[in-house]
Amino acid sequence: MNEFLELGLNDNLIEILNQNNILVPTPIQKEAIPYLLKGEDVIGKAKTGTGKTFAYSLPLINNMEYGKRETKALILCPTRELSIQVKGEIDKLIKNTKFKCEAIYGGESYVIQNRKLKAIPDIIIGTPGRIIDQLNKGNLSFSNVKYLVLDEADEMLKMGFQDDLETILSNVPSERQTALFSATLPPFIKNIAKKYMQNPISIEIESKTLTVDLIDQQVYYCMKDSKKDLVIRLLDFYSFKHIMIFCNTKAMVDELSLFLKKSGFKVEGLHGDLKQQSRDKVMNEFRDSVINILIATDVAARGIDIDDIDCVINYDVPYENDLYVHRIGRTGRAGEAGIAITIATNHSKGRIRELEAFTKSKMNVHEIPSLKDLENMHQKNLYLSIKDSIEKNNDNIIYDKMILSLSKLDTNPIPLIRGLISMIDSKKREYPEIEVYKQKEKRLNNNSKNSGPKNKKKDRKEAKKDTNPFVSIRINLGEEDRVRPNQLVNLFHDELKIHREHFGKIKINKKYTIIDIKKEALRFLNSKKIKLNGKTINIFLDQE
Repeated sequence: MNEFLELGLNDNLIEILNQNNILVPTPIQKEAIPYLLKGEDVIGKAKTGTGKTFAYSLPLINNMEYGKRETKALILCPTRELSIQVKGEIDKLIKNTKFKCEAIYGGESYVIQNRKLKAIPDIIIGTPGRIIDQLNKGNLSFSNVKYLVLDEADEMLKMGFQDDLETILSNVPSERQTALFSATLPPFIKNIAKKYMQNPISIEIESKTLTVDLIDQQVYYCMKDSKKDLVIRLLDFYSFKHIMIFCNTKAMVDELSLFLKKSGFKVEGLHGDLKQQSRDKVMNEFRDSVINILIATDVAARGIDIDDIDCVINYDVPYENDLYVHRIGRTGRAGEAGIAITIATNHSKGRIRELEAFTKSKMNVHEIPSLKDLENMHQKNLYLSIKDSIEKNNDNIIYDKMILSLSKLDTNPIPLIRGLISMIDSKKREYPEIEVYKQKEKRLNNNSKNSGPKNKKKDRKEAKKDTNPFVSIRINLGEEDRVRPNQLVNLFHDELKIHREHFGKIKINKKYTIIDIKKEALRFLNSKKIKLNGKTINIFLDQE
């Protein structure tokens, strides 16, 4: 028996749930659906992945009436990925009905979206920014909206949609039903509820476990400059098939993905600056295993739902506790074991302790794989690969004549096997030394002549100079070329993958421009020729 029957859903929805083998409601669905079916406003506090989408969409579809073509429901999501995912779930529920559902989000062509809106879908899902944009253009009307859903409301606040939410809420008819779902309830969310909702029912679903028991949580410590090299060691040592790597910034996603590509890995990056077509291409390649490593920011990863991820690597320690839980929860799904690796510096030890206290679980500190460890693992994987190849090609006789001839060269098979293995294993990776934190030695002679006030002042000045993260570069474009700072930043990002976060001051002179750029971005200034308005740009370090 389908337990959703007890909640009061109509026969058509029960049939669709049966077809999708969805028989038991989650706690948030069990609590929220009956109230929403009655037309009550609901505030649902529950973590991501608890079944919120069906909790609000099932009663919405159940109660929605056929009739005049008009937009009856508006669902707001923080990201385009979540919007697409929600549309996919709702499409399953309305496939045997005449209802139409469309998703509207930034990054998609206006021509395509205008065509969608012209058909006046019954349900519109979208991000606040693009929804307001289409509203201002006159392509969208809220006049007949009877159902409003705010999905992951706290995430929309974090992304700066506060004003947009106020605008939308004040434009939607007051005679409506509102459902608000959020993992947390900050003051603004409570104010929204008080101002725009009618006697809402509050439902709170506490997560019994913050982490999956089957996840092996590991932490590796190294110096900041060695983090990329450590990632390579870990990828080679474990030979994961499907990996997600999380970075805190879009700039680091670009930098790390380029670094790993140059090292021969099948990897792509995912962040908010990518166009929707590129994002879709990356996700399809990851799902189809064309690439096996996906590097992403937390925001870009919202709405990604893939079950067979062997490992999650936190290249950067996340700023928020919930983000850590969301990240590692992407592995160890469906009863399978998973690994979550966090790469940390000595300065992050306090943060690691905070995460352990929050999750009530311990991260196991692991030693960095040595060169010997890597060689042993490499040989083990090579052995298994050869063994697998032998088993698969046991009936292949195409090389038998050659093998027979080679076997006559020496009665001892070892030289033959050694020669063949050396041929297939000719390209070996060189691993740079991984720098780990070392306790600084205390000065033994505090009375040294070099420790006088003047020299201390000089030392501080030199130290400050050495820690300056920027260097200056000069390019042969200036005021005469009518160049703008933002134009240059976009050009360097699109052509050389230098992210906006790498730029400092930009001073445009008459014939040239001085740009402060982070030292770590200098590696991207390769010999590739780039042009702006038909003029080739020459780049060199500024010596002034």
